Amino acid sequence: MTTKFLIIEDHLDNAILFAYLLTASGHQVLTAETGQEGLEMVLSEQFDLILCDICMPGMDGYEVARVIRSNPRWDKVPLIAITAQVMTGDREKILTSGFDGYLSKPISPDVFVQQIESYLGIVPS
Repeated sequence: MTTKFLIIEDHLDNAILFAYLLTASGHQVLTAETGQEGLEMVLSEQFDLILCDICMPGMDGYEVARVIRSNPRWDKVPLIAITAQVMTGDREKILTSGFDGYLSKPISPDVFVQQIESYLGIVPS
């Protein structure tokens, strides 16, 4: 099953790693370096899942989530935060802001794809 993912991540090395892992597993991936660029891509493309960093300059991940969740066209698209913010209370803030889940950085490359695919109900073969 080929799926189309959007990665919104301002750190190029992270975006490259995430995209590489997902592409190597047969998924199509587009990347955006800013929240605004990511939202522009969401307007012009259809995605099966969106991965979004929380801490970005300009428009942060919380604002991206607010805009995405305010449009019924995208309310069923899984929105997953990828963040280094894992302090007490951050999980609740992320989930109440419109994200369906989150992964903490640094990711574990051995299980990253499986973790992402689980949000789409894809079972490892």
